Amino acid sequence: MQKIDFYIIRKFLGTFFLSITLILSISIVFDVSEHMNDFIENDAPLKAIIFDFYLNWIPYFANLFIGLFTFISVIFFTSKMASNSEIIGILAGGVTYKRLMRPYLVSALLIACMSWILGNFIIPHSNIKMLDFKNTYIKGKFYNTETNIHKQVSPGVYMYMSRYNVNTDTGHRFSLEKIEDNRIVSKLISQYIRWDKKKDKWTIHDYYIRDFDKNGHETLTFGRKIDTTLTILPKEFKTRVNEAEKMNLFELNDYIKSQRLRGVSNMEEYEIMKHERTSGPFSTFILAIIGVSLASRKTRGGIGLNIALGLLLSFSYIMFMQVTKVFAISGGTDPFIAVWIPNIVYSIIALVLYRWASK
Repeated sequence: MQKIDFYIIRKFLGTFFLSITLILSISIVFDVSEHMNDFIENDAPLKAIIFDFYLNWIPYFANLFIGLFTFISVIFFTSKMASNSEIIGILAGGVTYKRLMRPYLVSALLIACMSWILGNFIIPHSNIKMLDFKNTYIKGKFYNTETNIHKQVSPGVYMYMSRYNVNTDTGHRFSLEKIEDNRIVSKLISQYIRWDKKKDKWTIHDYYIRDFDKNGHETLTFGRKIDTTLTILPKEFKTRVNEAEKMNLFELNDYIKSQRLRGVSNMEEYEIMKHERTSGPFSTFILAIIGVSLASRKTRGGIGLNIALGLLLSFSYIMFMQVTKVFAISGGTDPFIAVWIPNIVYSIIALVLYRWASK
């Protein structure tokens, strides 16, 4: 590492944190004005607003757009260096363009590592307080929009309900099947099942049970009410937006694995979130290379043209990511491929721009 490396790294990181501070300050002002009525109507304490919400919202928001902040920082300070003929001076001094990229990549690596650690371990913990605050003072109660719910409650035991009412903790048209050696040995069918808070158990109402022996003979049992100890709790049927953001990397992997075991199929959003926590930090390298390639050449339009072109590319990148996510959620694309396609495409763009700028 030479003086020029430390000079560029200092410029890079200094501009990066300055841009984050400025944009976050503006964002907080707009967010406060947007949610002021919610805070007043729900009697949100000032201490909770500051320490539970905004103090935890800042790292979440900063990490969400860390690639964009990186890109803007590179475009801004590199364009200034180019307009002041600093880039020309560095290259004229015998430094190759490839060597010039080293401090940029080192800075991008530091930001990427910081983003990966924040996204996988620190932010999920801080999100617990932030999302609990939002669910209490901004958002509504739990909901469930699923129909025809199928879950594996334990090995060989499968349950079904047509829908679940979160307000009464009631599952309608409930059935429970037990399968051994690829044959049904027992099937319970009920009008509804309800969670009993006092007993801490499920109560099955208006049911009948069909038991089958090895010879295929059937035995019927009828009843009005029976308690059961299913390994599923009511919270597993309740959903809130961004609940997965409270989970760190290991918790998210375990949750996805457990839901797959239960037969839950619509896990694309969780898979996307898991892969985004790696693809997001990786995008800092791509956007840093694109930024340097665009801004290192002195142009007639000056800094403004570089920033405009850079923002156009960065916003098209963000839009591309949103489009591929929609395909993954709809089930048409594998979540891993959907999340990484934008990085692959823009890696090719970064390589083309780098070769153009180095000539």
